[in-house]
Amino acid sequence: MLYLSQRDIEKVDLPMEEIIEALDESFKEKGLGNVEMPPKPGIHTQPDAFIHAMPAYVPSLGSAGIKWVSGYPENYKRNLPYITGLLILNDPETGVPLSVMDCIWITAMRTGAATAIAAKYMANMESTTVGILGCGVQGRTNLRALHIMMPKLKEVKAYDISGDAAKKYAEEMQKQTELNIRIVGSPEEAVRNSDIIVTAGPILKNSHPAIEGDWLKPGVFASPVDFDSYFKKSAFESCDKFVTDDREQCLYYKSLGYFQHIPEIYADLGEIAAGIKPGRENASEKIICANLGLAMDDMATAIKIYKKAVENNIGIWLEL
Repeated sequence: MLYLSQRDIEKVDLPMEEIIEALDESFKEKGLGNVEMPPKPGIHTQPDAFIHAMPAYVPSLGSAGIKWVSGYPENYKRNLPYITGLLILNDPETGVPLSVMDCIWITAMRTGAATAIAAKYMANMESTTVGILGCGVQGRTNLRALHIMMPKLKEVKAYDISGDAAKKYAEEMQKQTELNIRIVGSPEEAVRNSDIIVTAGPILKNSHPAIEGDWLKPGVFASPVDFDSYFKKSAFESCDKFVTDDREQCLYYKSLGYFQHIPEIYADLGEIAAGIKPGRENASEKIICANLGLAMDDMATAIKIYKKAVENNIGIWLEL
């Protein structure tokens, strides 16, 4: 089997455009009932920390496997990343493991791509302003993906509790995207009058949400990457449609204490991608889409990385 380290995967450098394309196909297949993806089980060794097992099979992409991923909010104190883990790809014909690879880059990129897919169907395509709350890894990959999907995007309002993190983010993303990135001093500044909102802090069960319902402008599209950590009850209640990437998974998280104030789930993102339910129906709708992070996103990305790595002789072949 092929072992791909984090450095190997970065060397493969799969373009965000290809990841978005693969995820779009996966969501359509999921909406049509063609993806096998059981709910992810997990263990929890620290408060607000998780280690999850995420299996999925996407037949149209010939991708099957599992991601074993952890998220530890306190890792920054040890100079360790919040997200770590491994992904195993299997041959769908034989079940034999094809590859073991680091999942940090994959998780970051596919999460941004999923936001872009949601925006494709639910944001106003005339959107020019995005508010990014949380200037870490997800704040970066979400903006990269949105920059590809939203052709008229011009301004970014960046907020982080760390002024240094916000400054570094602004410098890096200005170079990468050539968008006008403005650091703001509060969540309210980032949210008010923004066409698109992405919240990308740590996922916390006992959070202190900041975003009020009256901060959200008509026509806004919001992607809470950090579950409900940033959005108050009034914000959820003010939206016209609440969507998630997996209905059953969202309800499961609700049973664990997350998403206590969400309205009725309007649709699964796959249903919208497949054309079973409409996404945005008018320019003034307020829509929130909470993508929880799905195993099929990882498998859709991993199979493309594997094939490109083999083509370019990247990685180390190991005996089982």
